[in-house]
Amino acid sequence: MTISETSPIAFLKGHGTENDFVIVPDPDNAIELPASVVATLCDRRAGIGGDGLLHVVRSAAHPEARSQAGEAEWFMDYRNADGSIAEMCGNGVRVFARYLQRAGLVDAGDLAVATRGGVKRVHIAKAVSDSGSATGDITVSTGRAVLPEDGVTVSVGGRSWPARNVNMGNPHAVAFVEDLDHAGELLSVPPYSPAEVYPEGVNVEFVVDRGPRHVAMRVHERGSGETRSCGTGACAVAVAAARRDGADPAVTGSPVTYTVDLPGGRLVITEHPDGEIEMTGPAVIVAEGLIDPGLIEPA
Repeated sequence: MTISETSPIAFLKGHGTENDFVIVPDPDNAIELPASVVATLCDRRAGIGGDGLLHVVRSAAHPEARSQAGEAEWFMDYRNADGSIAEMCGNGVRVFARYLQRAGLVDAGDLAVATRGGVKRVHIAKAVSDSGSATGDITVSTGRAVLPEDGVTVSVGGRSWPARNVNMGNPHAVAFVEDLDHAGELLSVPPYSPAEVYPEGVNVEFVVDRGPRHVAMRVHERGSGETRSCGTGACAVAVAAARRDGADPAVTGSPVTYTVDLPGGRLVITEHPDGEIEMTGPAVIVAEGLIDPGLIEPA
């Protein structure tokens, strides 16, 4: 069914380091979410507003996730703010897990979440606020980084930088700069060449050093523009910074951890000798309500 053909649909709003999402619970995959509807819901003036949409579906009920149902009961059907489909969203997985916990579908501890970028292992820390709501950090094993040899040159306002190609299940171009203001407005895609390195677009991160194994970043997310945070982007930045600094856990046999500051908060990224990357940070549900079918009828 489509949203416009039914009664109001429940939604929640959540964020991870201010990377915010509209959450649509739909265990049986009964709600159609075409790109135009997603874009309307994510519109910050005409809709609910968000950097993306988390469609919560049981893996067995979604054709793209049925093969993962044996490992993960729940599938994060993630959409960018423009309605396009994305493989993975690190902050989104943490918020997705927080929703499952809030809804009583999972407990604190370990769980698995199916994504288009593979099954992600999640750990929800056991912590609650004075009001009784869950507040503990959430750690996501985001998988292993792939480091293709072909990179790009990113240009903004007459300045250019080489960008490291890092794939975290979705593509990233990581550029180290002297000042984060050099990234410009980041509303539109920063020009990069050669374009054929990223035929389906790319997330572009601009990075400065803050101290030993401590960096800060801004990001243009593919399909969303500049966001306050990007989890897979922070992982890509940590990997690129480690390689720049001569640290490769697969070679040294020791994990390496970077603190990554984003406009919306702080994430801690650890890369282990087996290549597995863990991201730890907050995830908060801030509101819930009902979507008025009339909201999306013009779409």
